[in-house]
Amino acid sequence: MIEPVSDNPILEMSGISKRFGATVALKNVSLNVRPGRVLALIGENGAGKSTLMKVLSGSISPDSGEMRLEGQAYRPSDPHAARLAGVSMIYQELTIAPDLNVEDNLMLGCESSRFGLLDRSTQRKRMQDALEMLRIAHLPKNVPARRLSPAHQQLIEIARALVLQSKIVIFDEPTSSLAAEDVQHLFSVIRVLQQRGLGIVYISHFLEEVRELCSDYVILRDGEDVASGELKDITDDEIVHQMVGRELDELFPSVPHERGDLLLDVADLSGYGFPKNASMQLHRGEIVGLAGLVGAGRTEFARCLYGLDAVRSGSVRITTLTPASNPRARIKAGMGMVSEDRKTEGLAQNLSINDNLTMSRMGGYSRLGFVNLAARRRNAAEWMKKLQVKARSSEQPIQDLSGGNQQKVAIARVLHQEAEILLLDEPTRGIDVRTKSEIYRLIGEFAAEGKAVLFISSYLPELMAVCDRIGVMARGQLLEFRPTSEWTEAEIMRRAISR
Repeated sequence: MIEPVSDNPILEMSGISKRFGATVALKNVSLNVRPGRVLALIGENGAGKSTLMKVLSGSISPDSGEMRLEGQAYRPSDPHAARLAGVSMIYQELTIAPDLNVEDNLMLGCESSRFGLLDRSTQRKRMQDALEMLRIAHLPKNVPARRLSPAHQQLIEIARALVLQSKIVIFDEPTSSLAAEDVQHLFSVIRVLQQRGLGIVYISHFLEEVRELCSDYVILRDGEDVASGELKDITDDEIVHQMVGRELDELFPSVPHERGDLLLDVADLSGYGFPKNASMQLHRGEIVGLAGLVGAGRTEFARCLYGLDAVRSGSVRITTLTPASNPRARIKAGMGMVSEDRKTEGLAQNLSINDNLTMSRMGGYSRLGFVNLAARRRNAAEWMKKLQVKARSSEQPIQDLSGGNQQKVAIARVLHQEAEILLLDEPTRGIDVRTKSEIYRLIGEFAAEGKAVLFISSYLPELMAVCDRIGVMARGQLLEFRPTSEWTEAEIMRRAISR
């Protein structure tokens, strides 16, 4: 563990409170970040973590409380002012400009100029210094950022924080889209930032990551800081108890279910790229897991099944039907999909819960060209109650909800659609431990009702705990399926990297 550069806090937040109408988002929250130290900010979705970091990064203003940065009063008027003061935030959804190259992304908002003209030579020196500090000077510099991997795009944002001479860097769920080797590289980069004396705030729902990387912690629950200290002094069970306010009965609830008739038969399915000649069967009352590295082709396989991506060859049969290869036909045949990218694909962020929840099955609400809004609201409210979605009402825009509650709405949509085959692509990514437990319970209940579930995940413990069978995908090829009891996590990883 890297020792702090100084015991004096580089950042102090005291008594921070924020209210949105009748909703109290933050109530008298305090935390300190020391230089060269990583602080874990822990809590459920909706606990107030994002609001607190938006206050710190200048996106919103607190109603009360004060902040001090290196002993000086700090109250940024907007994110640009926060960055100039030395506070940078690395968001879960990256904020790079996809059509700009590495240099232009790094220098965006902090360009070097001379006599009113862009000073490229100075910029390149600043860029190279930042990349060398992070030991990533090999990064391709003249290609559009969209052509870089998610891991390299993330490193661009971190390097920008160095160019801006940041004092505090906030990481919000930074590993949610990274492969295992990229996660370890990210950790090594964060340790470089520590050695340079920066203060780090790290938000993650993976306690094993928190243990590996962080020294200190603050736990938020319902907008209040309920516990803080050094991680060596608290157990994982105690962390979970503080997060949820009670003991979590079971992380992986067991719901009895039995395998029934064949429902989905996929034969030699190939797309334009991935997948390659993929075959599998899925029965009623069965939960089948699909493991593999990021980029292995799992998402492309699901998209071909659902008709989102073009199919080059092969067949998809649902009971006795071979529906057309488009989402409308697949929905009509009984298939539903929850995308791994809820922000841009899974949900319409600017529409209401009502709109998102019912958009894939509107038939019961329209007559003579008019939509029965009252009936739609009633049904949406019922699904929100079943899935315990926390929101003011079903009219609330989906973008106002926490990540876990957005994910519940995405799942409610396919249930409202009355889908018999559920394609769940990373359904627990970026959500807290209690919501994960609720989603595992729901998956078990789907199977108990005779639905068939394809569960795609990069988190092997949940596949091992929830699924009846697990298959592995590598380089677009769908490898063998085995009963879960015949797999170990190590063997799954060996198969994932074997081809």
